[in-house]
Amino acid sequence: MSFYLVPSWYSILKRFYKAFLGLRDEDIGAVARTAAEKRKADKLKRESKGLNTLKASGFLINLAVTVVLSIVFVVLLQNVSTDGEVNSFDPFQILGIDEDADTKAIKKAYRALSLVYHPDKNPNNPAAEATFQKVAKAYECLTDETAKENWRLYGNPDGKQALAVSIGLPSILLDTDNRNFVLVIYLIFMVVLIPYGVWTYYSKSSKFGEKDVMYDTYSWYHHTLGENTLIKSLPEFFAGSAEFRQCNMPKTQSEKEEIGKIMSTVRSNMQKPKYNHPVLVKGNVLLHSHLLRKTDELSASALEDLKYMLRTSGSLVDAMISVCQYQENLATALNCIEFGQMITQACWVRDSNLLQLPYFTAQEIKHVEKAKSKANDIKSYRTLADDQKKGMADFTGEQKDDILRCLNDVIPDITVESKVFVDDDEDDKVYEGDLCTIQVTITRNNLRDGAKVGLAHAPRFPYPRQEAWWVCLGTKEGKIINIEKVSSTGKVVEHKIKFLAPRVGTYEFDLHVKSNAYIGLDEKQTVSLTTLDNSVLPEYKIHPDDAELDDEPTLFEEMLNANVEQDSDSDDDSDSDDEDDNAKTSVADRKKAEMLKARKAAAAAGDDDEDDDEVEEVYAEK
Repeated sequence: MSFYLVPSWYSILKRFYKAFLGLRDEDIGAVARTAAEKRKADKLKRESKGLNTLKASGFLINLAVTVVLSIVFVVLLQNVSTDGEVNSFDPFQILGIDEDADTKAIKKAYRALSLVYHPDKNPNNPAAEATFQKVAKAYECLTDETAKENWRLYGNPDGKQALAVSIGLPSILLDTDNRNFVLVIYLIFMVVLIPYGVWTYYSKSSKFGEKDVMYDTYSWYHHTLGENTLIKSLPEFFAGSAEFRQCNMPKTQSEKEEIGKIMSTVRSNMQKPKYNHPVLVKGNVLLHSHLLRKTDELSASALEDLKYMLRTSGSLVDAMISVCQYQENLATALNCIEFGQMITQACWVRDSNLLQLPYFTAQEIKHVEKAKSKANDIKSYRTLADDQKKGMADFTGEQKDDILRCLNDVIPDITVESKVFVDDDEDDKVYEGDLCTIQVTITRNNLRDGAKVGLAHAPRFPYPRQEAWWVCLGTKEGKIINIEKVSSTGKVVEHKIKFLAPRVGTYEFDLHVKSNAYIGLDEKQTVSLTTLDNSVLPEYKIHPDDAELDDEPTLFEEMLNANVEQDSDSDDDSDSDDEDDNAKTSVADRKKAEMLKARKAAAAAGDDDEDDDEVEEVYAEK
């Protein structure tokens, strides 16, 4: 029981500690750099701290079971400490007499208890029999001088005893009338409950692959994602993930009616559905309500289903990109990255990326687009002087400070540099078959030296998201060479892409650097590579010492030869009786082998002489 109680109480106390004392706001992503983020931070605090974190059904069930078992453990411990024969043997207490009782009182108490607990009067009663034995031992201890002296010295009338450890079982388990019941309980526990628990754990864990994404989801993405899948098609494919097939199945008629009502408000911005399954329809509609910022119309249950989809969106979008990498579809992979950006910022394909700024709506964006500066995106809007930034006329001073802080300090301003080189090369040229390295350097210009980048500014995304960058190298034909997410938090981020140089020729590759959380900050560069013919390189000569090392046996070969020699020695011992019979034949064969070896050596010596002569003639001619 203690094997369960100790770790269970540890996890329970740890949960309480985190709920009230152990978690900082930064640990749960409750960071408020703007007023818009403050509302999100307050929600995260309510969901991640306090009593709300202790309302999970699994935690409450474990708490109830642990409390009940703890009470049982305390009761058993108390019974053992007060009635345990191992802990103490008190003959006066057993017989129920005072310590100054005389022999007459001892005998009287013994007779009275013997009549009550004698085995003849209590057949098939192990408890009465055990009590009778204790009474007899207590009487012997008080009437026999030797037994009394042993009890005084060693605590036992039988003298000094070796330490014995045993398991105490409840009397209900020892009663012969209950043996069928005990056997049934044992069989249920061993044959049903334990195998069922193992099967449940294995069946659930076997469904998940990398990044805790289900294998059925990977199969679905392989089936739906093509060479040129559009961004507008991705919400439907995302909604078909296996993780959503239970929560997104409409269960009531009112839920179906709600989904139909929401669809009427988002239909104009949706791609025509390719599938008509209820799970895909509901997930597609809920995701569009988030992308179009219309979640205020959702019910509490629908909002919870949407939050579950958004909570798993990071790993699922990464799974989409990994499938595209396997299929080498560059265009679809880039669309999946941009789809992840839109989920984070709650924007859709026709929306201006200025909606990422706090307090900006379609009305403010119209003012920006009408301005003479024509700064219609984050990059160009950032470069304007503060007095030329249109769209903020109706904002308060605090709101304007939030917008400028977000532009200048929070949303990253990056510079991307790249170079191609070959490690440990004597020149800057690249030859066919060389291991090339493209070093990509991302510099966050608006981050102080030594500072660490924080969470992405995404007030409409209900969970914290760490800023990262996707670095993708592809061919002009749209094939992926390498794609990887870089999560470094420093001011300068370096990422190296290694690949083998292609055949002789001049090549151009597309290098994409895309944010995982922000829209409109992507960078694209062209990387040129000229590969030369490797036949012009000097011939590589092996050093004689290295050549000798190749001829030396490895450790495995030495061990194998040692085993072979041992086997041969054992064979020689077992065949010792046959050696006498074949002695003459063995001597003759040995002589023949020696003669043959000598002839080969002589022939080889002759060839070496001829080769040496030829070498001398060549050098003489030179």
